[in-house]
Amino acid sequence: MLYQSHSDQQLLGMLKAGDREALNEIYKRYQGILYSHAYRRFPDREEVRDVVQDIFVSLWHNREQLQVTTSLAAYLYTSVRNRLLNIIRHQKVHDTFARSLQQFIEEGENITDEKLREKELIRLVEQEVAALPAQMRLIFEMSRHLNMSHQQIAEELSISPLTVRTQVRNALRILKVRLGARVFSIFF
Repeated sequence: MLYQSHSDQQLLGMLKAGDREALNEIYKRYQGILYSHAYRRFPDREEVRDVVQDIFVSLWHNREQLQVTTSLAAYLYTSVRNRLLNIIRHQKVHDTFARSLQQFIEEGENITDEKLREKELIRLVEQEVAALPAQMRLIFEMSRHLNMSHQQIAEELSISPLTVRTQVRNALRILKVRLGARVFSIFF
């Protein structure tokens, strides 16, 4: 039987009936132009070869449910286009995920390192504040942690505002020496 002489519609009918030679003829007619069509839109030879091959495999496996409402050529072109769009969509999702993961890895390490350094600096500052003389530490903490003014601290502790100012200034001077100017400038 000469399949080359049959129309696309006749070949589709024979394909639905399970005729492998009809599939072979459809493949011979459309494989080259489908490949060229796909390669112009997606220049990856292996991927395009796989897409075209999958179209014909799918055509065979789904032959009994096949509903071609347009021409066979339009159906095949649409199938190729849809597969390529799915691949592109999948690649975009994959690329976005990969970039996101890479960014998380890069920033995650920085965030973790920064958090550790920040905690260590806070611990160091708290340790140095705790090492201040008791009265000086109390005045300093009221000033810095409770945000009280010198006048409010003086009234609370029944001391002179000048004493409060001197104690805060001395505490800052001591902390600057013990912590170093760089760390000191971050916290105070």
